[in-house]
Order: sequence, then structure tokens, then C-alpha cells
Amino acid sequence: MEAVAELERVQIRILKRITELELSHLPQHFSAALSVSSNNGDCSENTTVSRLSSILSSNGVPDFLFKRVPLDYYDRSLEARREILDAPSIDHLCKSIVLVNTQAHASVTDCSDRNNSKYYIVVVQYTARFNAETVKNFLYSLNNGNIPKKKFNLRLAPEELSSKLTGYEHNGVTCIGMKTDIPVLPYRRIRIVSYPYPVSVILDEAITKLNPDFFWLGGGEIDLKLGIRTSQFINFVKPFIVSCSTT
Repeated sequence: MEAVAELERVQIRILKRITELELSHLPQHFSAALSVSSNNGDCSENTTVSRLSSILSSNGVPDFLFKRVPLDYYDRSLEARREILDAPSIDHLCKSIVLVNTQAHASVTDCSDRNNSKYYIVVVQYTARFNAETVKNFLYSLNNGNIPKKKFNLRLAPEELSSKLTGYEHNGVTCIGMKTDIPVLPYRRIRIVSYPYPVSVILDEAITKLNPDFFWLGGGEIDLKLGIRTSQFINFVKPFIVSCSTT
């Protein structure tokens, strides 16, 4: 077991070095945004960072980084959070939220039907207001109107349920490496190397318009944040991109 652990530590150090080298070749303004924080510590000593780094690197996502934030991070203003993460703007601060269809038919209890699932996950900006009606209308159209619109009522899942489904605590939720296969639109299955569950997301269209194309979201722990290049996130996760928020 010690040999396996040491091998994993070596692999993580190599992956981290590769990321640093690749980031050094980005345009100057990008390099500043993506530079690896000295607050990260040794990735090999953090199982969450190690696991998620392995998933991302194994699936062709080189431009990402993790950063520890103060414990009172969520008590601070969005501008203060932006400064901590050195984000280009507060619009680059995003979150992953788990939704539950409270009006789904009694036979719909899981995520087996990606057109008509009990649960969905969406990534939106902190500066935007999620519009559940937009997703409701999409689901109705996706099912060709065969399911009454009243059977779609998306609400934020309770924290306990969200934690059970994703494996992450409140404020630490990320759509990378979730515990449960939570489908998103459209129904695409993405096989993740070294992790048993496929993952999909609904990505708010506003995030794809950010400049630079790099955003922050939960990193699997309350005080851990994940920064990732938007274009690479899209290529890996294959999300359904929909305008589902208002400012």
C-alpha cells in the first residue's frame, strides 16, 4: 500500500508540474489568472485535490487549479472573494446547485431517465439569479409535450439530500467526481477515467461569455475552490448550455 501511495504522490507532482509548464505558455493575462497558488500545499496530502486532479488531468483538462480560502470566505462580500481567488471579476465566481423535481410522477425516483429525472445539477454565477422556469420549459420540450408541464417543478434540493447525492457538503459542491450519477441536459454519458460514475451538467450560457474563459466553482470541500478554463470544462463535461439565469 505504501508503494501505491508513493506512486500516487509522484504522479500528482508530475501532473502539477505539467500544469505549471502549460500555464506558463498561456498569454500573460491568462497566466496571471491561472498561476498556481502557494496556499494549495502539497496536493498529494489532500485526497480531494488528488482525486479531482486525477479525474481532470486524465480527461484532457490541463488548465485548472485549486485554492484554499479562509473559513469565513462565505461571510465576505463577492468582491472580497474575488480578491482572494484573484478572479478577473465577481462574475467569474460560480456554484453548482442540485435541483429536485418535486412534482415528478411517483414512478420517477432516480436519474435513470435523463429526459425526465428526479434530480439535475446546474452551474450558475453568484451574480445571477437562477431561472428554474427556463429549465422547466426545456424539459417539457425535450419530452415532446408528452409529460404535462405541471409535472416539472425544479427546486433547490435540501442540503442533506444534496450531500447524499454528490458526496460534497454545502458550499463545497462541485460537478466533478460526484458520488451519484446526476444527469443533465441533454442526456449524454461521459465516462470518467478512474471514477465509476458519469457526470453531466447544465451550464448557464452567461458563463460561456465570460472573458477570460476561466471560472471558479466549488472544489469538493467548503474551503477549497476549483478554477477551470471554461472551454476545457465544456469539452470534458459536455454540458447542455442554456440561458437559465437573470441578472
